[in-house]
Amino acid sequence: MDIPALPLLGDQAAPVERADAARNRAKVLAAAAELFATRDPRTVTMDDVAKAAGVGRGTLYRRYPDVGSIAVALLDEHERALQEQLLRGEPPLGPGASPAERLAAFYAAMIELLDTHAHLVLGSETGGARFRTGAYRFWALHVRSLLVAAGVPQPDPLVDPLLAPLAAEVYLHQRERGLTSAEIESALARLATGVLGTAAG
Repeated sequence: MDIPALPLLGDQAAPVERADAARNRAKVLAAAAELFATRDPRTVTMDDVAKAAGVGRGTLYRRYPDVGSIAVALLDEHERALQEQLLRGEPPLGPGASPAERLAAFYAAMIELLDTHAHLVLGSETGGARFRTGAYRFWALHVRSLLVAAGVPQPDPLVDPLLAPLAAEVYLHQRERGLTSAEIESALARLATGVLGTAAG
């Protein structure tokens, strides 16, 4: 069972953006990316971003309600690419492989994303925002569809636990403990095999 059609993040037609607004958006995103990369994203404030970008608070708040939404905007391109692969890519990440293989491939792709952008993911998840993002809902639908396809009974209570290891805070904690991304990926592949009951490859 493949996941049903679901709009990718940002699929809605965006309004035409004024040149000055586009410049301010670019400055905000560049400043926020630098702040997230150089300090704990959980400590970054809207005032920090406005000051670093050289824009007024009103300008910032008109586009972004909070720091998490800025991190989500920075992640959007990367998450959209992964969503496209899940929907229409080659197996095992895309349709055509067993549910366990697809879950293991999804874990591997998310670990790769975290390897490169964990600071942005952490920023987007601050304050419990993780569960409210469109990306999380997409990942949850994908994981649930794999559980259903594998015939796992009562799949709903398993969705969030299977996504929990992909929280940026969990991943960064594991890396700080000395685990490599390859070790984490291997462990998650075993988890996929154990829950979905078929070889994950």
